[in-house]
Amino acid sequence: MNRFLAQINIGELKAPLDHPSITDFVNNLDQINELAENSPGFVWRLKDDQNNATSFNPYGNGKYIVNMSIWRDLESLKKFVYRSEHMEFLKRRKEWFLLMDQPHMALWWTREDDFPDEHEGKRRLDHLWKHGPTEFAFDYRTINLFK
Repeated sequence: MNRFLAQINIGELKAPLDHPSITDFVNNLDQINELAENSPGFVWRLKDDQNNATSFNPYGNGKYIVNMSIWRDLESLKKFVYRSEHMEFLKRRKEWFLLMDQPHMALWWTREDDFPDEHEGKRRLDHLWKHGPTEFAFDYRTINLFK
């Protein structure tokens, strides 16, 4: 059975999703999600009935939004994140999100048929916050330790 790379990243919004200052972010969610789904190496992403993940609330408040996806490998994920149109929105992150004191992203290896829910993603990110990088959850800098 193949193994794939799962990721969760969260952001703490500066304002509610319906606030005018967040409009440009919200209006481009479908475009960026479609870009991800059409990227080489994309396997799966967490989504709701609105075709995004803004309704998932693993931290129990409306401040954090979550994004989770699965990729065939690190290279595919990095190509989408840093070498596609997604990067233009990543550069604007500070317009919409507060700076976080702890990691906002966690990675882990998963089976090809294991699609995690937002609670599993939260467990992985919380583990990274509490214990640092381990086989259970790691980051871009430490992925080579857990291949």
